[in-house]
Amino acid sequence: MTDEKKPDNVVFNIENNRYDAALKPYPTSLGSPVITISDTTAWKNRSINKTNHKVNAKYLELKAEYEKMIMEFEYNNLIFNSEFSFEPVIGEIYHLYKRKEGKSFLSLIAPGQCNFKHIGSFYLNVDQTWEKVNEL
Repeated sequence: MTDEKKPDNVVFNIENNRYDAALKPYPTSLGSPVITISDTTAWKNRSINKTNHKVNAKYLELKAEYEKMIMEFEYNNLIFNSEFSFEPVIGEIYHLYKRKEGKSFLSLIAPGQCNFKHIGSFYLNVDQTWEKVNEL
């Protein structure tokens, strides 16, 4: 093989000792379109914005669920630490009151039928947890 200089647009493979321009994954002739790198900044910014909104929405959803769970825990803790001399029945609504000396107790008596300080009304779920009932 001679060491003569080949033109720039001719692709000669020294290892195979042959021209292989047709085998290249990119254009090699002078008339080929120019390869340019796409500007992906706008796409990246849109994707980052969408991802941030999605993550923020999920965070707010989880935060609300966490706050609800903590509230349920506090209600259940309050009720289970209160006084009552009966076994609550699943599916019934009970009322939590506070005595003058500060102790809380659970009762079947509705708030309009007694003079104790009403803390809230609660429903006993199937899973033995208490759920606060909205007051009318």
